[in-house]
Amino acid sequence: MVRAAERAVRTSVWLEGKVRRGGRGGGQPSGLDRDRITEVTVRLLDAEGLAKFSMRRLAAELHVTAMSVYWYVDTKDDLLELALDAAYGELTLPDPDTDEDWREQLRTLATEYRSLLVRHPWLSPLAGTFLNIGPNSLAFSRVMQLVIRKTGLPVHGLTGAISLVFQFVYGYGTIEGHFIARCTEAGMTQDEYFQHAMSAVTRSPEAAEIVKENEEIMAARGGDTVEEMRARDFTFALDLLIAGIEAMTDKPR
Repeated sequence: MVRAAERAVRTSVWLEGKVRRGGRGGGQPSGLDRDRITEVTVRLLDAEGLAKFSMRRLAAELHVTAMSVYWYVDTKDDLLELALDAAYGELTLPDPDTDEDWREQLRTLATEYRSLLVRHPWLSPLAGTFLNIGPNSLAFSRVMQLVIRKTGLPVHGLTGAISLVFQFVYGYGTIEGHFIARCTEAGMTQDEYFQHAMSAVTRSPEAAEIVKENEEIMAARGGDTVEEMRARDFTFALDLLIAGIEAMTDKPR
């Protein structure tokens, strides 16, 4: 029971002094280092998904033995946490110290985060598993906090606003990423899969009635492709979010 509890509250590879260690002494495989291992891990997770990832599969891709990988990381979880932060390093972050309007900076952050979640569908479950205190993740969180501070919201409302942005984009990007993954697995484009799904749904009388009721809404949304429809929804939802923040800054404190 104690060991199970210890695993459940595992801290982070970033707190255990492991990330600075190049290996465990002499004898490490030549041509291999932690950056390369992490890079290949990200590539494998993108190609095959989190469920199929294993240290043995990674070692085969690197053309080394599984034990060779353990010169550089102690556990699979350590490696996944390193891969998670490496993905966060792809984000292009605005400079909160400039005079650029906070609304545009918030749009940039939200759009970047959404794109990251879509590119890496494995990221969202890992983000909910680890503490996310690697350098790239912390840089993202810091910029988000500084941009939200520029809104003029009262201090007691800053964490709520940050949660609003994070959770909205996290949910939107996660669902979008999973949808694209299903399309890929089915060997269909997003539009083909959408039409296939809608055709299946309308064979259910109850579902068909709901779809019929939503026809006007769907038509008004616009967009010729699934990607266009999703982009318009995201933009409008983000505008609503920003408008809500603006409304709260105008309220008496």
